[in-house]
Amino acid sequence: MSRWENIRSSMRSQQGRSESFGQHAPSRTVTLGRVQPQAPAYRTIYCNDRDANFARRYRGNSISTTKYNFFTFLPKGLYEQFRRVANLYFLMVSILSATPYSPVHPVTNVVPLSLVLLVSLIKEAFEDWKRFQNDMAINNSPVDVLQDQRWESIPWKKLQVGDIVKVKQDGFFPADMLLLASTNADGVCYIETANLDGETNLKIRKALERNWDYITPEKACEFKGEVQCEQPNNSLYTFTGNLVIDNQTLPLSPNQILLRGCSLKNTEFIVGVVIFTGHETKVMMNSMNVPSKRSTLERKLDKLILTLFGTLFTMCLIGAIGSGVFINRKYFFLGLGRSVEDQFNPNKRFLVVLLTMLTLLTLYSTIIPISLYVSIEMVKFIQSTQFINKDLNMYHAETDTPALARTSNLNEELGQVEYIFSDKTGTLTRNLMEFFKCTIGGEIYGTGMTEIERGVAERKGIKVQEVQTSTNPVREKGFNFDDVRLMRGAWRNEPNPDACKEFFRCLAICHTVLPEGDESPEKIKYQAASPDEAALVLAAKHFGFFFYRRTPTMIYVRESHVERMGKIQDVSYEILNVLEFNSTRKRQSVVCRYPDGRLVLYCKGADTVIYERLVGGSDDLKKVTREHLEQFGSAGLRTLCLAYKDLAPDIYENWNEKFIQAKSSLRDREKKLDEVAELIEKDLVLIGATAIEDKLQEGVPDCIETLSRAGIKIWVLTGDKMETAINIAYACNLLNNDMKQFTISSETDAIREVEERGDQVEIARFMKEEVKRQLKKCLDEAQQYFNTVSGPKLALIIDGKCLMYALDPSLRIMFLNLSLNCSSVVCCRVSPLQKAQVTSLVKKGARKITLSIGDGANDVSMIQAAHIGVGISGLEGMQAVMASDFAIAQFCFLKDLLLVHGRWSYIRLCKVVTYFFYKNLTFTLTQFWFTFNTGFSGQRFYDDWFQSLYNVIFTALPVIIVGLFDKDVSSSLSKRYPQLYKEGIKNIFFKWRVVAIWAFFAVYQSLIFYYFVTDSSSTSQGSSGKMFGLWDVSTMAFTCVVVTVNLRLLMICNSITRWHYISVGGSILAWFVFIFLYSGIMTPYDRQENIFGVIYVLMSTFYFYITLLLVPVAALLGDFLYLGVQRWFFPYDYQIVQEIHEDEADDNGRTDLLGIDNHLTPDEARTYALSQLPREISKHTGFAFDSPGYESFFASQLGVYAPQKAWDVARRASMRSKPKPKPTKVN
Repeated sequence: MSRWENIRSSMRSQQGRSESFGQHAPSRTVTLGRVQPQAPAYRTIYCNDRDANFARRYRGNSISTTKYNFFTFLPKGLYEQFRRVANLYFLMVSILSATPYSPVHPVTNVVPLSLVLLVSLIKEAFEDWKRFQNDMAINNSPVDVLQDQRWESIPWKKLQVGDIVKVKQDGFFPADMLLLASTNADGVCYIETANLDGETNLKIRKALERNWDYITPEKACEFKGEVQCEQPNNSLYTFTGNLVIDNQTLPLSPNQILLRGCSLKNTEFIVGVVIFTGHETKVMMNSMNVPSKRSTLERKLDKLILTLFGTLFTMCLIGAIGSGVFINRKYFFLGLGRSVEDQFNPNKRFLVVLLTMLTLLTLYSTIIPISLYVSIEMVKFIQSTQFINKDLNMYHAETDTPALARTSNLNEELGQVEYIFSDKTGTLTRNLMEFFKCTIGGEIYGTGMTEIERGVAERKGIKVQEVQTSTNPVREKGFNFDDVRLMRGAWRNEPNPDACKEFFRCLAICHTVLPEGDESPEKIKYQAASPDEAALVLAAKHFGFFFYRRTPTMIYVRESHVERMGKIQDVSYEILNVLEFNSTRKRQSVVCRYPDGRLVLYCKGADTVIYERLVGGSDDLKKVTREHLEQFGSAGLRTLCLAYKDLAPDIYENWNEKFIQAKSSLRDREKKLDEVAELIEKDLVLIGATAIEDKLQEGVPDCIETLSRAGIKIWVLTGDKMETAINIAYACNLLNNDMKQFTISSETDAIREVEERGDQVEIARFMKEEVKRQLKKCLDEAQQYFNTVSGPKLALIIDGKCLMYALDPSLRIMFLNLSLNCSSVVCCRVSPLQKAQVTSLVKKGARKITLSIGDGANDVSMIQAAHIGVGISGLEGMQAVMASDFAIAQFCFLKDLLLVHGRWSYIRLCKVVTYFFYKNLTFTLTQFWFTFNTGFSGQRFYDDWFQSLYNVIFTALPVIIVGLFDKDVSSSLSKRYPQLYKEGIKNIFFKWRVVAIWAFFAVYQSLIFYYFVTDSSSTSQGSSGKMFGLWDVSTMAFTCVVVTVNLRLLMICNSITRWHYISVGGSILAWFVFIFLYSGIMTPYDRQENIFGVIYVLMSTFYFYITLLLVPVAALLGDFLYLGVQRWFFPYDYQIVQEIHEDEADDNGRTDLLGIDNHLTPDEARTYALSQLPREISKHTGFAFDSPGYESFFASQLGVYAPQKAWDVARRASMRSKPKPKPTKVN
C-alpha cells in the first residue's frame, strides 16, 4: 500500500469525527465586508506533509449548507414550527383534547395540526434536499492532487490542508490556495471572481519568484515549506502571511492567494498549496444570511392573533362562570348526585369553573386559524416565484436579467413603502463610464454637452446650441471625447505639450487594468476593476498612448507622436510599486522606472485627497483646475485629479525598504502600508483632471415622478460632490425650481477659515454649532410653509461632513423633523456607514416603511438596514444583490415592483387575513351560542370531523385563490393612477376598524346560522315522521356555514376568474361528497354513530332545500347592503377608478409591430411582442404567465404577432379557445 493510502486510511476515523463535529457546529452568520476578530495564534501549515498537518486537526474540505441532517430534521423541524404561537397553542389544545374533560375527540385538533405540520415539513425537506444535492455535487467534484510524484484525481471533499493541487484552465479552485507556479511566464495566472463578487473582469495573481520551478509533479514533490498565516476570516481582499522555505522568510499578500469559487482563465494550469478548507475558506465564511425581516402586516397579524386569544379567553370565562352558576341539584333530571364527577359537582363550584374552562378551551379552539400561516406562506411563495420573477415588464432584455424575489416574506411590504433611499451611481445612472472632458495645465478640453447641462440650460430658459463636432470624431464605448486639439498628435501644438505628455502617460501607466485579445488598438479589450478605470485607459489609447501588454513587473505602451509627428515607438515601463486604491485612501499610485532610468510616481484620486498632497506654488494652476472641477461637477461629471512626482534614486531606495518591511509585517499590514504610502505621496505636481460621464438609466425621471405622485418620498445618498448630486437630482425630476431648497453644506467661508487653523477639537465644536444653527434656521423657515395652504414642496441637501454632526444624538431629532417634511432629500459625500445610519434613523425614528436600493458593495449596509432591500443587478458585482430581498436590473422597474406587485400583494394578503379571521369567528360563535342552551356543560354542537376539516378542506382553497388572483385594477391603471398606492401607505385595508366590521358581520351571521336553523327545525321532521335531533340540526347549520362563507368570499373579489368558481364550487362539493360518504359508513370504532344516515334524512325533506336557500341569503344580506352603501357613499380610490374605466377594454399601450419588425431578429420580435401583451386579462395569473406556453396563445387571441414555440401546442390542448364572433349582416 502506498504512503498516500496509509495516510488516507488513518485519516478516515478523524475525518468522520471532524465531519460530525462540523454538523453540530453552530451556524455562522457573517456580514460581508466586516472582518471577523481572529484568534491570537497564527496558523502554521506544513506544505506537502499530511502527517505533520494531521496533529493540527484542521477541518476537512467537505461543506454542508443544509439546515438539517437525517437525525436532526424531525426535532429541529418541529422546533421551528412550534416557535409559532398558533401551532404551540394547537399542540396544547390537542393534549387537552386527550383528557377526560374534553368534549371532542383528539382527532378534532390533531388532524388539522398534523396536516399543517406535514405541509410545512414537506416544504422544508424539499428545500433542504435541493441544498443537499448541490452540496454533494460540489463535494464530489474531481481535483488533481500530488501523490508519489504523480497527479491523482480525488473528490474535493477529501482534500486537506497542506496538499499540493493542480488546477487546469477554466477549472474552479477547490479551496483557498497559495499559488506556487503557473504555466505562464513569470509565474502569472489570471482568475475570474464572478462567483465571489459578481465581477467578470479578470484579475492577475503572481507566484513568488522562488517557487516558479515547482510546475512538474517531480519538482513539486521536492517542495517542503511552512506557511505562517492569519487564522481563517471573512475578509475577501486581505491576507497576511509568510512562506518559510530553506530558512528564508518570504512575505505573502493577496496577490499570491487563489480563493475557493474563483476560476482559472487564460492559463493552462497552476500548482498551489491548500491553505484554508471547507467552511474555513473565505467564500464560505462570507455565505451571508440576510437579516431576518418580518413585514408590518405580519407583526400586526400577531396582535390580531393575541386579540383572538383574548376573545377565546373571554368566551371560555363566560361559559365557565355560567357553568358554575347553572350547576344545581334542583335539576334532578341531570342526575347530579353525590357520586357525580368533579366537573359537575355543585359542591365544588370553583373546581367546576376551572374544569369547564379547560373543556371550553378545546371546544372553541377553532377560533384560532391554524392554517392561516401555511396559507399565507403558500400565497407569498407563489406570488414571488410565479408573478414577480416572471413579470416581463421587469425583464431586462439587454442583459437577459429578470426580476428576482430572494425572499417571499416581504411581498405585501412592497405595497406600503413611504421612503426610498437610493444610491446614485449604477442605480439612477447606468454605470457605463465614458471619457468626456479633461483639464490639462489649466486648459479645458472636450466640446460635448451632457444631458444634465442641457437640463440646466432648459431650466434657466437658455436655448441650447448644437455643439459643432469635428469632421471625423472618434467613437467607442467608453470614449465620448471630441476635441481636435488633443487628437491625432495635435496636442504637440498646445502651449503645454509636456503636461499633456505626463497626463497621457499617467492614464496609460497608473492603473491595474489587464489587456485581453490581440495587441492591436482595434481588437484589444480591457479588463478593469471599475468602468472608470477602463474608460481612462481607453482614453489614453485614443490620445496615442496605447497600453497593450502587462506583466507583473512591466507595462508596455505604444506611444505616438512623442518625439515627432507620426513616429510610433513601443516603450516598456518597469512597475516597481503599486499603492492600491481603497475607500480610505481614495487614490492610487504607481512607482515606475523609465527605460532611461527616470523614477516617477504617478498618482490619481479624488480632488480633496490630491490637493492636500500637492507641492507648494503654482497657485494659479490649482485655482483654475479647481474651478474646472466645479464646472465638471455642475455638469454631472465624475472627476479625478492626476499628479506626478520625480523621485531621486536614494530617496526611493530608503522608502522602498520601509515599504518591503510593511509588506512583510504579519500585524496591521494594511495600516502600515498606508502609513508608508503617506511618506512618498506628497509634494506632488498637479497635471490636470479627468471628467467622466455616467448617463441616467432609461426611464428614471418618469419613474421618480410617478413614485412621488404615489406618496413615496425619495432620498438620494451618494458619495459624489454636491454639485454633481444636485444636477443628477434635477435631471431625474427629484428636484425642480418650484421646490423650496434647504442646503446645509460644510463648504462655507466660516468653516473653511476654522479648518485652515488645523485645530481638530475647535473644528468639531464649530461644525456642530454651525450645523445646529443651520438646522434650526431651516426648520423655522419650513414651519412657515407648513402653515400656508398651498406652500411649495420642500427639499433638503446636506453633505457628509454636516450629516455626521446632524446624526449626533443631540441633533438627530431636529434633523429628522426637517427631513421628514421634505419631499426629496439629497445627501452628498456620504460614507456607506452614514447611508445605513440615515436609513435606520427614518426606519426607527419615524416608524415608516423604508426601502433601500443600490448596486454596489458600499450599499450593502444600507440595503440591510431598511425594511426592504433591493439590489440592482449592475456592473459593480453581485454583493448588493446577495444582500437584498429583491433584485431588479433597472431602477425604473421599481414602478412595477411597488405600484403593481407590491400594491396587489398588500391588498390580497389583507383580504386573506381578515377573511380567515371572519370565517373562524363565524364558525366558533355558532358553537358558543349553542353553549347557552346546554347549561354551559361543554356539549359539542358539531361532529368532530366537521370541526377538524372546516379549516383545512372545506374553506382552505378559495382564500388561497383570492390571495393569488384577486385584482382591483389592471397593472396599466395601477401605474396610470399612482395615487392608489397611498391606500397601502396609510394601511387602509388592515386597520382595526376593518377588523371590527368583519367581526360585526361574523357575529351577525353566526346568530342567523344558529337561531334560524335551530328555531326552524324545532317543528320539522324527517320523511319517517321522526323529529330532527342534535346531529340533524348541526349538520344543517354546518352546511349553511360552509356555503355562506364560501359565497361571502366571492363578494370581496374585485375580479373573478374560473379558478374562483372552481375553488368555491369545489369546496362546497367537497363538503357534500364528504358528508355523503361519512354518513353512509358505520364502524365499530365510530364515536359519532348518531351521524349515520343524517344527510340522507335531511335531503329527503323540503326543509333542507328551503333552509339552504334562505339562510345564506339572510346571512349575506347585511354584507350586501353594507358593501353597496360603502361603494356608493364612501368609495375607496380604486373603486372610483373602476367606475371610470368600467367600459374600457384593458390595454397596455400595445404597439403595432409592423413598423419595427424589419429591424428585429425573430427572437427579439418575440420578446418585444410578449413585453407588450396586456397580461392583466390572463385568467390564469392575472398579470404574469405561469409558463411560456401560454404566451403565443394569448398573443394570437389579441392579434399580436409572437411566433409559436414547440411547447405551445401542448399548452393549447388544455385551453378552450374563445369562438370567433360571427360577422353580423347589415340590412
